[in-house]
Amino acid sequence: MGIIIDKNTRAIVQGITGTQGTFHAKLMLEYGTKIVAGTSPGKGGTHVHGIPVYDTVEEAQEKHSANASIIFVPAPFAADAAFEAMENGITTIVIITEHIPIKDAISVMARAKQLNTTVIGPNTPGIITPEQCKLGIMPSHIFKSGNVGMISRSGTLTYEIAAGLTKNGIGQSTCLGLGGDPITGLNFIDALKMFEKDASTQAIILIGEIGGNLEELAAQYIAKEKYPKPVVAFIAGRSAPPGKRMGHAGAIVMGKVGTAESKIQALTEAGVKVADKPSDIARILMHG
Repeated sequence: MGIIIDKNTRAIVQGITGTQGTFHAKLMLEYGTKIVAGTSPGKGGTHVHGIPVYDTVEEAQEKHSANASIIFVPAPFAADAAFEAMENGITTIVIITEHIPIKDAISVMARAKQLNTTVIGPNTPGIITPEQCKLGIMPSHIFKSGNVGMISRSGTLTYEIAAGLTKNGIGQSTCLGLGGDPITGLNFIDALKMFEKDASTQAIILIGEIGGNLEELAAQYIAKEKYPKPVVAFIAGRSAPPGKRMGHAGAIVMGKVGTAESKIQALTEAGVKVADKPSDIARILMHG
């Protein structure tokens, strides 16, 4: 099962002829993802790894009826690529591109809300439902199918924690990266709601980091809704100095909001077990 994507997902790669698009399209195909088409203006009629390339999403849709898209388009043009996908009936969009102008990201999310489109990212490693479908750039060999859902703001921590789970025999239902830019599509609460409805997900891992208040909002939601599935969390950036951006554009602490301490406290008070280090997560899931 899992959420958002599965073995029946039919995907388009926007920007497939670029270096990243070509490289990752091959890996996603090898993983078993149904990539039905690619787009790249001016490159219509060519093929990449046997995948037909079109000038526009509209042309690709006429022939292949995809329901998902993954975007490897440079930041100045990424919003247009997202709009093009949405206007042509794509319901799940993964935006790998980072540093999209904030006003562009706001416009994309507003339109996605109107059309009920699921946007993951920007600046995300993507999403994987192990052994079924991967729309992203994560190393697929570290994931294994199972019943733990993972929602993360950090790509590398997703990999580290997934590898630790797999090593301990704990499989994953779906793992997704929310993205490290200041404005992103899906948030923790959206994903928690989806995992709650997914019968194959029995526990959820929430990987947060300093900056913003997404984790505090998630904690409020978990407490208020008496969230029915166990949630384990890890928050990166405990030793980060205030006012300095750490890695992601969204990872900046202003005053008392957005600190690791405020996030850990909020989650703990909501009944979430918070791991001191990533390697503790598998142990907490197995032994409580």
